[in-house]
Amino acid sequence: MSEEASAEATDAARGPDVTRLVHEAASKSGLLWVCVPGGETRAVWHVWHDDGDERGTGPAAYVVSGPGEQDLPWLPEHVEVVLRSKDTGGRLLTMRATAEELAPGTAAWEAAAEVLRPERLNGTGDVVERWRQGCTLHVLRPHGRPIESPGQHDDASGAAPVRPAAGTTTGWRPWHWRGRAGARRNTTA
Repeated sequence: MSEEASAEATDAARGPDVTRLVHEAASKSGLLWVCVPGGETRAVWHVWHDDGDERGTGPAAYVVSGPGEQDLPWLPEHVEVVLRSKDTGGRLLTMRATAEELAPGTAAWEAAAEVLRPERLNGTGDVVERWRQGCTLHVLRPHGRPIESPGQHDDASGAAPVRPAAGTTTGWRPWHWRGRAGARRNTTA
């Protein structure tokens, strides 16, 4: 066996390069799932931050929650994060992570706000000041070997019931110009 074939066989036996896979999955997608042990799983918007940027410490995912932002329950110190594939939208990796709530006014909070602010779409007013007044910033740091990785996923579907939200339309249906598309099906013009 040649040295090149031997090196490829060794790489295949080790599995995927987890560090690169986590970086690719987290930086290419702005969505991840946070699984609270014994609790629920929430999809959250995040900003991935790596070591090379002087604005904060990485690799880590920064998350903001609170009034005017996404809803996120209290996070214990140890959670699991599920990273999705940007191409298929399916789960790619499940990793253990350390969740740390950042205190407003600290250097770590200011660094996290500086990383999150430019990525916050459709923010109105001074979002950093609004975050300082009533929101919570978390930093999620994945660590260790993946719980699930490509080729090693749990067979369970992972489906969960949809939580009711205030923004659902249950009664009134808005008027549509020229009627609804479903009402026009199977008709000839």
